[in-house]
Amino acid sequence: MSFLDRVEDLPVLGIGVSTEYGAGDSPGGLDLAALQATEPRFSGFLEVGVEVARGLDAHALGWVQRGGRTTYHFLDVNLDEPEDFDAPWLDAVRGFIAALDPAWLCGDAGLWHFGPRDRGHMLLLPPILSDDAATAMAEGIVRLREETGREVLPENPPGHVFLGDLHLLDFFARVCERADTGLLLDAAHLALYQRVMGHGPLDGLDHLPADRVVECHVAGGVPRDTDGFAWIEDDHTPAVLPDTWTILEALAPRATELRAVVFECERNPLAACLPGFARIAALVADTPAGRAALAATTPASP
Repeated sequence: MSFLDRVEDLPVLGIGVSTEYGAGDSPGGLDLAALQATEPRFSGFLEVGVEVARGLDAHALGWVQRGGRTTYHFLDVNLDEPEDFDAPWLDAVRGFIAALDPAWLCGDAGLWHFGPRDRGHMLLLPPILSDDAATAMAEGIVRLREETGREVLPENPPGHVFLGDLHLLDFFARVCERADTGLLLDAAHLALYQRVMGHGPLDGLDHLPADRVVECHVAGGVPRDTDGFAWIEDDHTPAVLPDTWTILEALAPRATELRAVVFECERNPLAACLPGFARIAALVADTPAGRAALAATTPASP
């Protein structure tokens, strides 16, 4: 069965947030319980960042215990390295899947480590944007899907230097075709790539198979300058760059299978995040995710 058939069995999650181990303990961090209690339209699910050596923190477990839905965001696997799929890691992943019951697996499809995987490494570099690298990554996605029984959505990672002869969106179009998978498009990461490569925010977007975009991420970023080198810090604040909004606005009408949108703002107070949530909801209102968010605020008919 092809992905475009399988996607019909994936749940529509709506609008949600992300977390990783310890994020909820940071000063001013997002209170997940308060979000669930007061903003059902923005708490459709929690994307749980998992590094198996660290496990799940009390905030993620509390979300699950309160009946919240989840996705599993891996933080420790290089999809293009077959040796990463060792038995202990796969066993641990299956254990966390049992605990979270995630709708799917996803994660930045780049290099989470260089050399042997080690606890707390979490180096994240973009992939080499070449045809061979796309094939290797696709093979890893298929392997992880088969090993876990869950869909695996690659995410375009952040970066400040990109190597290879393909545009980032052409690269991920090839990955999706060869792995027969969906995609998690991070609009903030794409805005960063476009800027550092000298492209406009929408360059190449028409090359992307929009009907394979199942999830989208939005996050804030801060322009920086280091000795004349201009770059953007992907800092997950509520201050979303204009290019990120431009990308989401252009993508939404074409993303007919968009089932989940994450506002990555886990280390910020809820009040500071609400304007960003509201803008996301407005931009994706006509997608499956947007309609699900709206339904979460609409009382059921008697």
